[in-house]
Amino acid sequence: MLEEKYLICEDSIEGIFTGIYDAYALREGHEHIYIQIGEEENLRLFASYLYIRPDSVKTRKVADTIQRRLGQDTYLDICRALSTSDSGKGQAVYRTIVDGITNGNGKRVMENLTNPYVELTFRLARNAGNEIHRMLEFLRFKELEQGILFAKIGPECNVVPFLMPHFADRLPLENFIVYDEKHNIYGVHPAKMQWYLVSDSDISAENLHKMSETEEQYQKLFTAFCNTIAIKERKNPGLQQQMLPLKFREYMVEFEKSNVYRQN
Repeated sequence: MLEEKYLICEDSIEGIFTGIYDAYALREGHEHIYIQIGEEENLRLFASYLYIRPDSVKTRKVADTIQRRLGQDTYLDICRALSTSDSGKGQAVYRTIVDGITNGNGKRVMENLTNPYVELTFRLARNAGNEIHRMLEFLRFKELEQGILFAKIGPECNVVPFLMPHFADRLPLENFIVYDEKHNIYGVHPAKMQWYLVSDSDISAENLHKMSETEEQYQKLFTAFCNTIAIKERKNPGLQQQMLPLKFREYMVEFEKSNVYRQN
């Protein structure tokens, strides 16, 4: 019986992809190898632990292989699954790749939902995709004193890398920042340049709360507009919460100074 091996990876695409690369490099099969995110409190008996350091070259090789062998759609599903907080995502993605490449399911691997690892990857990718879709609708920008557009969000998944291409394509001439306060990540887009990601330690948050005078005026106008068009007799809190869950509202401009929907 082969010894179980646990590859301890950083909770990031780079960390997990590096772990998957090293798992294949062991050339010991896949049944006794596990991708684990972070350390456990209690170590297992008769198992060895390998600590994986993220490697950009290995990450690129795994990403290229997935896109070439499994297709762009599967690669996107895998990246979305890895953006979630599920502790089993690393192993699920690893074994999904094994099912696609080693077991020969190829570009149809995500259809093999009888495989519990593929099913979990599919489910996590769907959950992340739903949150990304809603964030594209509910994300709100404010104009800061420096003329920079700023948006703060608090998603369950690490969705900033999926949001930035959308807004960079639509606002190429604007300086804007999307801040994920739960994952401590800033997406930064300088005007006419490529966007990039930085951690909260790389940006001074002091000036991110100072709105421009124009922004304050427009927020007051929008608040007045929401109060004016609200029809008390047609309030439907249940439907409203279904269409716009409460967890998104604390980050939306129209709910900051208005109590139109606060009764929910």
